[in-house]
Amino acid sequence: MRLHSFKHPRRQQGLAMVEFTLALPVLLLLLLALGEFGRMLYQYNVLLQASRDADRFVASQAWNSTLGAVSLSNTLQTQTKNVAVYGVPSQTGTPVISGLTTNNVVVAAVGTDHVRVTITFTFCPVIGGGNCTGSLPGFFGNPIALSIPLVATTVMRAL
Repeated sequence: MRLHSFKHPRRQQGLAMVEFTLALPVLLLLLLALGEFGRMLYQYNVLLQASRDADRFVASQAWNSTLGAVSLSNTLQTQTKNVAVYGVPSQTGTPVISGLTTNNVVVAAVGTDHVRVTITFTFCPVIGGGNCTGSLPGFFGNPIALSIPLVATTVMRAL
């Protein structure tokens, strides 16, 4: 009776290296996607906090007691947009998110006693080189756009 021996280890010598080489791009793509998702959530959270701060600012100053309704002057709208972008009523400092401008902010009255601040911002992942004009080729011919619109809206009652 003959004993069967295992195959020589030399035949298996480079297999782990080949498997690692095949799995590494997939693992790196997953890691990059997870990091980009976290960065997108962080930017949305910053936008939401900026819209809350701006809405709190405008809600404290928009009430006109003689009219009994919200009154939004151009100066108040400009100051509110500056609070949303820079954190202060004057246009000084750096934006809370790189690329955010006062054109991305909309201040409006809702009914007679509420004010709404909406910030619209386009998230640009690092995959496309940081600009939002790129796209990834799709599996079925349609390109996948890399830009993701983030919209933070807050509504508060004027005080």
